Amino acid sequence: MKQGKVAPTNGIVDVSIPDSLLTREATQLIRDTESELLFNHSTRVYLWGALLGKRRNLTFDPELLYVAAMFHDIGLTSIYCESQLRFEVDGANAARDFLRSHHISEGDIDKVWMAVALHTTPGIPEHMHGEIALVQAGAGMDVAGRGFEQFTDEQRTAVVDAYPRGTDFATRMIDAFYHGMKHRPGSTFGTFNDDFLAHTDPSFERVNLCSVILKSDWERRTVREMPDF
Repeated sequence: MKQGKVAPTNGIVDVSIPDSLLTREATQLIRDTESELLFNHSTRVYLWGALLGKRRNLTFDPELLYVAAMFHDIGLTSIYCESQLRFEVDGANAARDFLRSHHISEGDIDKVWMAVALHTTPGIPEHMHGEIALVQAGAGMDVAGRGFEQFTDEQRTAVVDAYPRGTDFATRMIDAFYHGMKHRPGSTFGTFNDDFLAHTDPSFERVNLCSVILKSDWERRTVREMPDF
């Protein structure tokens, strides 16, 4: 994708937010949809990702990275209060619809879809396109401080000054995850998202994959078919 005009971002060192019709409309949509907590978080995810991309000499399209970062948590909002999909898939689908409405190529849309869908799946995105790797890395940095030491004090201060975390960010972010997924607990199976439900709701029961395997139809059939000696 052709990069739009790049605008300076409040003095942040070595990084800027692409200024194009696409990114402006993405910004407005997310501002209108998400809380300030999630909007600022999403913007910081782009900035951390872009800074890491420069540090690691990764190839990435700033517009695609920005759109993916903007949409990566939209699935946690009340728009999806009846969805049973993983919230990451809701966000990926929303980003896809947005990009298609702007006639972006399907190849670029696929990158953004994967970047959003896989941002909570460690161990895979880092081996994929730059946009996919950097959304996951940026989200990990902003929520859990993963890779904290890879940024200078100046960079961390500049990003947070421009897009503040606010007070008690950790607790408020955990609450946002919980409220975005409490109505679809089954979607957290096989992910670390069930941690948010277990932390907040003492009555939440995790699904144990070993129990699923041991109680599967295969095992029941094996027991029924065992001959008597």
